[in-house]
Parts: sequence; structure tokens; C-alpha cells
Amino acid sequence: MNPEEILREVGAQVAVCQACDLHFSRKNAVPGEGNPRSEIMFIGEGPGFHENEQGRPFVGPAGKFLDELLAEAGYKRGEVFIANVVKCRPPGNRDPLPEELTACARYLDRQIETINPFVIVTLGRISMGKFLPNARISEIHGQPAWVHERLIVPMYHPAAALHQPSLKPVVIADFQKLPTAIASAKAAGRITIPESGTVVEEIKHQDENPEQLSLF
Repeated sequence: MNPEEILREVGAQVAVCQACDLHFSRKNAVPGEGNPRSEIMFIGEGPGFHENEQGRPFVGPAGKFLDELLAEAGYKRGEVFIANVVKCRPPGNRDPLPEELTACARYLDRQIETINPFVIVTLGRISMGKFLPNARISEIHGQPAWVHERLIVPMYHPAAALHQPSLKPVVIADFQKLPTAIASAKAAGRITIPESGTVVEEIKHQDENPEQLSLF
């Protein structure tokens, strides 16, 4: 099967999945959408109210802000692929539970394998934890790291900036640096995140003193 067919198959599986309790409150599953051959994939945390209504990722206020952030980075929504670590809305928009993340991992992993993006941008600490479990988002936001031959760029979730307006300029600045980070990674060096969660080697263009925040 080609990537489009595989992603449609994943979507069909997600729509009837009963692997965790999230299916009880599901109106519409939200498998994800976008370019099946994109070199960049954005992964959020989970569907909210609007996403549950429409079956599409990031269509509420945070989604509108994400569209603006994509434009800041020189992308359009249709050029990238957008998904979440869980495909059904957690009640009250709470954080996904470990067993829910585990139940949904097979779908997300197959999407990543199929799309095979060079870069994965995680949106929020929950999705960041899938790739950088020992890191703190307040310390490494906007700083790329290589994980299993893929460039992971942890970003704050767009909703965080809507809830805390002082964070908005930081989020915008991180997205503005994304194209340069990707180009630099393709051309040369890598950075790694040790178990302590501290960045030990930075791509040359990155700021030496990244802004430290303690929202999460």
C-alpha cells in the first residue's frame, strides 16, 4: 500500500478502536491529517472539544494559533502532517493517562513509520515525553535533538500561549527558528539529550542561553 492508503487504514482503525476508555466519550476520533509525504510532522497531546466535534486535529483556538505559527515558520497546514499522541478526546481536556498513551501508540507509531518525516515537532510536554522522557520543556523548548535518527524539536503547545499571553512571543520565536534549525541539522552537527535532560551539544545557530521558563 502507498502512504495515503496506509494512513486511511489507520484512520479507519482509530474510528472503531476500543483499546482504552476514551472511546466511551468519543464523538469523532481524530487520527490526524496532512501531507502523507511531508518531511515534517507535528504531534500534539490530544483532541479537544472542537476536534472531537469535527474529527480533525487543531481546529479550535489553539489550532488557529498553530496555523499562524506554521506561517511564521514558512509552512502551510496542507504541507505538513498533524496528529496527536492520543486519537480520542480525554474528558475535560485532562492529560492522557499512561494506559491511554500506550493504547494509542501503535497508531501514532505506524503514522510516523509511514510518513517517515525527517523532523518531528512535539507540541506540549506530553508529546515531548514520547521522545524525550527525561527532559523539561521549560529548559529545551525550541532546541532540536536527534532521537533514533530523527530530529525532534520540542515546542510549547499553542494552547499554553493562549492561557499565558506572556509565553506567546517565546512560542513565536521558537517557530521562527524552525527552518534554520532544520537546515542546520541537514547540513551538519547533531545534539543529544542525556538522561539528566540537559542539552550537551547545540547546533551552531542556537542561542547560547535559551530562555528558561517554568510554566510546565
